[in-house]
Amino acid sequence: MLKKSAWLAGIVSIASVFSASAALAAQPMPWQTDLQPAATGIMHEIRWFEEYTLWFVVPIVLLVLGLLVYVVVRFNRRANPVPSRTSHNTMIEVVWTVGPVLILLLLAVPSFQLLTAQYTPESEPEITIKATGYQWYWGYEYQGEEGEDVAFDSLLLQEGDRADYGKEDKAAYPRLLAVDNEIVVPVDTTVRLLVTAGDVLHSWAMPAFGVKMDAVPGRLNETWFHVEEEGIYYGQCSELCGKDHAFMPIAVRAVSRDKYDAWLVAARDDVEEANKMLMAAIALDTERKLASAE
Repeated sequence: MLKKSAWLAGIVSIASVFSASAALAAQPMPWQTDLQPAATGIMHEIRWFEEYTLWFVVPIVLLVLGLLVYVVVRFNRRANPVPSRTSHNTMIEVVWTVGPVLILLLLAVPSFQLLTAQYTPESEPEITIKATGYQWYWGYEYQGEEGEDVAFDSLLLQEGDRADYGKEDKAAYPRLLAVDNEIVVPVDTTVRLLVTAGDVLHSWAMPAFGVKMDAVPGRLNETWFHVEEEGIYYGQCSELCGKDHAFMPIAVRAVSRDKYDAWLVAARDDVEEANKMLMAAIALDTERKLASAE
């Protein structure tokens, strides 16, 4: 057992070196003005819809600004000492009624299509995970055919514990976003997520997935995601839930199907040991890829 632990410790130390290149690590960036890179089909649609709406929002803002400037210049007291007494203009009435209706219609159709897609899984979910929000951490349960196969808590990674978890690389495991135990899911697999809370309101939000679901005590909400790329993805509780609301991160590690299956088997006995073995396997794969590239 000691030899196994020493071997794992050595491999995990290698994992910390290669973790940055091995993980996509979608996370907030300093001075970021755009959305996070999309990791799911839904998020691709959300990004498209955001860019699509800008084609309406920007011209409308510029038009309103132009009209305000025109009115101020053309109809101020000095330039127009005798105010107009016009009370009706049929053409203007038609334009400012029909125009907004058409714009709202062009926004509503893709908006409802996106909303429908968010609640319609691409395929039958293969994995069901229950996420329970607590003050101030998340509890996860993997629900299989025989019940809850794996259950663990996911807490903010403390700076003093980085070495113990092999997560010293702050590029891949950023401060205030990294956790001790990530959710592990396979890529190219539809995952059902059941969200609830054990005390107060919370919200499970993962920007790269296009997912944000409220966690309500006594209520079970459902959402889903289908990750396309391997890596680590970060989110946070997005409902004010108390003094440590800002210290309640969410982390999802997406891996290949074979790595997930191996992790799930090991996690039934020891989640932390399974996580170390998974990190070691990822590090070895990365090392082989770098060696073959050279």
